Amino acid sequence: MASNIPVGLQLYSVRQEWAKDPRATLAQVAAMGYAGVEFYGPPRHDADTLCALLDEFKLTCCGWHTPYALLQDDTLFPSIAYHRALGNSRLIVPSLPADLRQTHADWLKAAEFFNRLADKLAPYGMVTGYHNHGVEFQPIDGQMPWYTLFDNTHDAVVMQFDTGNALHGNQAVDPLEIIRRYPQRARTVHIKPFSKRIAQTQGAEAALRPLFGEDDTDWPEFFRLCETVGGTQWYIVEYESDGYPPMEAVARGRESLRALGV
Repeated sequence: MASNIPVGLQLYSVRQEWAKDPRATLAQVAAMGYAGVEFYGPPRHDADTLCALLDEFKLTCCGWHTPYALLQDDTLFPSIAYHRALGNSRLIVPSLPADLRQTHADWLKAAEFFNRLADKLAPYGMVTGYHNHGVEFQPIDGQMPWYTLFDNTHDAVVMQFDTGNALHGNQAVDPLEIIRRYPQRARTVHIKPFSKRIAQTQGAEAALRPLFGEDDTDWPEFFRLCETVGGTQWYIVEYESDGYPPMEAVARGRESLRALGV
């Protein structure tokens, strides 16, 4: 199935290269065939500089992994101003501070935070969302934090599901069921291979090394669900394993997606 959804790259995948030479990094990423990039962390460049680089290489900003600390009452409006200047509408929280995710009650409070934040961003044409690591799929007080969060947030809160991180945290997770459970919520997804077979013999870290199609995720069905159920607007590659050097890894990742029709 040929996909109409663009593919972006989370720049954390090539963070050393990005820190050393942003222009050269974006030039290479664009040449690989990525349509956009997702930034991360506190801004280190002014918005005009990034806009100029994106324009030069015909890349779109498909989001920003915005630290939780930059979305509080005293930091929110400077963040909004920065992202408006950049033209970014997606302020995705990459993780919560550890002390705010210890109990089921903590995750209910997190849901309230995201609902309020979504309401504050809406007048600016912006959305917020949350990206998982593994802890969100390890039960707390008998409840799965991921379900607690997205069962209690409204539809405006983006579910940025990271496939590999979820399976790294709990190999019983079914990525297909996550998309089915929350229709129209997976507006951006992090696609990351994970091999349960390798995990059973070599450990969970090694299981993140394969490329798309080399693991045991049913990618054709996952992409079909994203395009028919999930409301997905961007596929975002994030590769953090040591299977290949970073730039080679993301180039190989883009090629392996093409082989899958994406």
